[in-house]
Amino acid sequence: MKVVKVAVSLVAVAAMAATGFAYSGLYDVSASSPHSSLVDWLLSTTSRASVNRHAEGVQVPDLDDAMALAGVSDFDAMCAGCHGAPGQEPAAMGQGLNPPAPDLARAATELTPAEIFWVTKNGIKMTGMPSWGATHDDNAIWPVVAFIGRLPGLDADQYQMMLANAQGQGHHAVAAPDSDVADPNKSELESDPNDHSSHTH
Repeated sequence: MKVVKVAVSLVAVAAMAATGFAYSGLYDVSASSPHSSLVDWLLSTTSRASVNRHAEGVQVPDLDDAMALAGVSDFDAMCAGCHGAPGQEPAAMGQGLNPPAPDLARAATELTPAEIFWVTKNGIKMTGMPSWGATHDDNAIWPVVAFIGRLPGLDADQYQMMLANAQGQGHHAVAAPDSDVADPNKSELESDPNDHSSHTH
């Protein structure tokens, strides 16, 4: 019984100390200050184990070249800003993230496609990695995963060539101009010279 009381007392003291530290404001939460080695190890180890566990049930489709091509435009829109791309550094926002967004060419060699899919879909708390599954269904995410798998062997010229060849493909692709849509730079009369409905006589 005495041992139990001591254990309970120690837990209570530890809880009070942790609560006091949380309210003290002593811990530097700024993104410009890196985590200590202990905190960094704890967070990265917890994250890696969680991703590994939760991705176990993910069914991976055939990530062929056609699917990878369909995903390059979405990668450029969704991922390159923070993670960078072949021949491109991360944008300003990505350079200020803490922890830094990982190099996806390296991640493609360390994570399975199922794990990359799970992270892309669900995000990672307190890292800046969003849950793309909130706005994209699985069919839109898998092409991005397929493309990420090609990153380790891709140089800057090949990346730009894939972007050019993938024009019009992907969730974030820019649609081709529609000839039926009026040119906003034209006047009302220029848009249809045979339409006299707006003329006054």
